[in-house]
Amino acid sequence: MGFLDRLKDDVVCTLGVIRTLRATLPISRNPQRVFPDLITALAKKYGDAPALLSDRESFTYRELSARANRYAHWAYERGIRKGDVVCLIMPNRPEYMAAWLGLTQAGGVVALINTNLTGHALAHCINAVQPKHVIVAAELARGFYSADGALKPRPKIWAHGEGAEEYPRIDFELALHADTPLPPEKRPNLTTEDRALYIYTSGTTGLPKAANINHYRLMLACRGFSAIMNTKASDRIYDCLPMYHTVGGVVATGAVLVNGGSVVIRDKFSAHEFWDDIVRWDCTLFQYIGELCRYLIHTPPNPNERKHRLRLCCGNGLRPDVWPEFKRRFNIPNILEFYAATEGNVSLFNFEGKEGAVGRIPRFIAKKFPIKLVKYDLEKERPMRDAHGLCIACTPGETGEAIGKILKDRMKPGARFEGYATETENERKILRNVEEEGDMWFRTGDLMREDERGYYYFIDRIGDTFRWKGENVSTSEVSEAITGFPGVVHSNVYGVEIPGRDGRAGMAALVMREALDLERFHDHLVRTLPAYARPLFIRITHNLDMTATFKQRKTDLAAEGFDVQRIKDPIYFDGFHALPFVRVDATLHRRIVSGEVRL
Repeated sequence: MGFLDRLKDDVVCTLGVIRTLRATLPISRNPQRVFPDLITALAKKYGDAPALLSDRESFTYRELSARANRYAHWAYERGIRKGDVVCLIMPNRPEYMAAWLGLTQAGGVVALINTNLTGHALAHCINAVQPKHVIVAAELARGFYSADGALKPRPKIWAHGEGAEEYPRIDFELALHADTPLPPEKRPNLTTEDRALYIYTSGTTGLPKAANINHYRLMLACRGFSAIMNTKASDRIYDCLPMYHTVGGVVATGAVLVNGGSVVIRDKFSAHEFWDDIVRWDCTLFQYIGELCRYLIHTPPNPNERKHRLRLCCGNGLRPDVWPEFKRRFNIPNILEFYAATEGNVSLFNFEGKEGAVGRIPRFIAKKFPIKLVKYDLEKERPMRDAHGLCIACTPGETGEAIGKILKDRMKPGARFEGYATETENERKILRNVEEEGDMWFRTGDLMREDERGYYYFIDRIGDTFRWKGENVSTSEVSEAITGFPGVVHSNVYGVEIPGRDGRAGMAALVMREALDLERFHDHLVRTLPAYARPLFIRITHNLDMTATFKQRKTDLAAEGFDVQRIKDPIYFDGFHALPFVRVDATLHRRIVSGEVRL
């Protein structure tokens, strides 16, 4: 890269950083201004301009605020006060955002529940935050029933819509309440320090954990990404990502709303209808995850795939092998990749569009963003330390765990670690004595590499979590579900690579007491696990190796994958809807690896 190209990159990056700081610094200087206040102000400013659009329903700015106000009045009348928790289980739709906006206006904390969860995992997520109320969309009631009996203590259950007659209808009650903001005497004294949401993350071990999201983080995500994407009132963003996650539910929506633009909400991603939607809704932006982009480049040509007027797509997880083809085929002017953790303080942004990089921190501003990579011992599963007990920093080109320094500066709340609903989970994410005795750093659990120019590249996740179809899959959660099936003695769950696919597909090596009934086992997995967490491959073996500390060995199993040329154990594949768990032979292995079999 020549001097002028380097200079251009430095200018683009610096301008992006300055623009973002200018948008976010006022948040900590105005701690009384919380996100519901911002929505009220936007309704006054933009009135009848379209805010949230979908085929199901649409809200102008004024209608969004009015709908949220009804939820706020309902919450107050139901005794919900500052800090009380309400769980929300609802598919992507404009009503979803109106619900949590109104509940937080009344001081409530809204837990955004993954709509794919059922049974034990769903009950765990609800019980972890001890809600007083649960709101469930009627179309999701069947999945909710599997967890209903395990809720402790028992919250009040409300249905939204027809089809769950055993629960009272919250949509009927909302119609009885005013659509104006709560009056001052009913409004709690909220600040940016107060908790607003719980957003769940799989982390690196165990069941999903509820990350604390305060009003500062809400404002930071919305204001920050509005500057990062440089959004305007003329923008329309296409959002087909789950709204129970930070990116789909906060970033994609708030970043455009704060500047008067519109958000087009799709209930779920469809590769075949994506470009038709982009053109039909006249979108200028869209939010992606890497798997979404890979799906799109494997779809047949669509007449609309280059007829759009997109100016930018923003997201995370776009792999280097997909990036150039995605940009070329679909004529994407700009790709803005970023890296961030819902509960953490590590954020990186690739303003320059450097292919494959998750972001960059130029040397001349690195001190303002205390992020570093430390050497990690994969065998001992811990960071390496020197003779003084301090962590060893990576040099350019070396791979290590990404960490961010935890600061307690009131004017830098973004550098804090807000933690989880369950206090015992917090210590696992804190790394102490990194640069000096007593300092604390947030552990991302991700391995990265930094090059000479300060660009960061994502390598892999640490520990027992792998990503598949845009979700973090906890191997312990999957293993627990598997061992609940009669006849399973031991289960070792891990992710395996499939050429041409992002993330890792789930695979489980099983030791059985008796012959495995594959059909019944498949039905068991469907009942107990969300689709993305169900193992695609099953390996039946006689024993599973353990380490000296009785931890299951996964590395060798993952390296062998599902290659029947290397493995004598029988392997079964669950990728055909009509034929659950068919035996993998050399022909099927070749078809899967070549991409002939769609996953």
